[in-house]
Amino acid sequence: MSFRSNKPHEIVERALELSRADGCVVIAGERSTANLRWARNALTTNGVTRGRSVTVVATVDGAEGTASGVVSRSAVTAEDLEPLVRAAEAAARAAGPAEDAQPLVTDVPHSPAFTEAPAETSSAVFDAFAPALGEAFATARSGGRELYGFAHHEVVSSYLGTSTGLRLRHDQPTGTLELNAKSADRSRSAWAGRATRDFSDVDPGVLDAELAERLGWAHRKIELPAGRYETLLPPTAVADLLIYQQWSSTARDAAEGRTVFSKAGGGTRVGEKLSGLPLTLRSDPHAPGLECAPFVLTGASGDDASVFDNGLPLAATDWIREGVLEHLLTTRHSAALTGLPLTPYTDNLILDGGGTRSTAEMVAASGHDGPALLLTCLWYIREVDPASLLLTGLTRDGVYLVEKGEVVGEVNNFRFNESPVDVLSRATEAGRTERTLPREWGDYFTRAAMPALRVPDFNMSSVSPGV
Repeated sequence: MSFRSNKPHEIVERALELSRADGCVVIAGERSTANLRWARNALTTNGVTRGRSVTVVATVDGAEGTASGVVSRSAVTAEDLEPLVRAAEAAARAAGPAEDAQPLVTDVPHSPAFTEAPAETSSAVFDAFAPALGEAFATARSGGRELYGFAHHEVVSSYLGTSTGLRLRHDQPTGTLELNAKSADRSRSAWAGRATRDFSDVDPGVLDAELAERLGWAHRKIELPAGRYETLLPPTAVADLLIYQQWSSTARDAAEGRTVFSKAGGGTRVGEKLSGLPLTLRSDPHAPGLECAPFVLTGASGDDASVFDNGLPLAATDWIREGVLEHLLTTRHSAALTGLPLTPYTDNLILDGGGTRSTAEMVAASGHDGPALLLTCLWYIREVDPASLLLTGLTRDGVYLVEKGEVVGEVNNFRFNESPVDVLSRATEAGRTERTLPREWGDYFTRAAMPALRVPDFNMSSVSPGV
């Protein structure tokens, strides 16, 4: 019999009963997904899937310290559960003492819904969206445009139990919409994306109108050389840069002199002013529309997470406050090593600079003292130098020339070389913060709210033809 017929909390309890280790953490994840795909103004596929995964963390005490073993499997059956627990225990016994070993978390109140059935999505999540998408198809067809793209929605219910008595549960809905518009001759293309919890706040007609405007801008093609340009980074591009910065902001690496957040001569840059703008970069598990797990939920240890911290409550954290670096990512282990406060990773990111202008209003204020560029998005972002967090990547799906407050045409794509930390230090304006979908990291990180940023000298290091 498959455990799919059992409630997830029963799987957690049974695995804990089977454990012979000194400590045990069990995470059962129930995932359901629904999706739509379309091309050339017509739906092509749709579907719904279900899945389950189980992760067991076993800890074994020894004379030299505590070791951990982690094993994760999907499609676990009744016959597989005990072998899964034994495999985790064997992995712990075969491992050396874990550097990040800490007592398992205790004294966290139980989640009231721990014993309830998992939340699920279905094709019903698209009941209002799909007809609106059909109307967008008709509008695009009459305007000589072709729409391509997909809508994806998933709900993951995670059940966490430990041998120290924790019983926690979190339901995480995640929705993404990506829409490409192409001219009839395929010579022009534009992209827009949205992140959502339930598709009730996504209007494909609004996105199609945005894309139609961009295709109109692209009627005129202009070649520009590489160089430094006043550049408007839209929220999606800002998100991609700052998500990478956040992933790179672990306290231990900084304290050991390996990152852009390392202080010359030793220590970290916590307390240092990073931006002249009053920028606040923060995470909050309860941020409206960006809600995420309010406790640590991880199946692997690293510089940014520890399996020993599973269940640790998360609080709102300012990483940068009013331009000053306030916190770096810590586990209980790295907080003790560095002497910094305990501020674990949280699965959302918000930048607020107090601005009120929309991206369109920022465009109207651009290009009066020379040409300015308006980007659509960034992609293929890669790290060049961790010491400065220098990143390289490409622009994609539209770079537009702004002169005297108006977009006058589309220019060629570029390769850029920039550090997000330097971008924050040189930015001269932040617009209105809005929820956005990161283009590059949208498969891993969707809960972001960012403003557009004006950078007076963004480094377009080379022309990227044919992208």
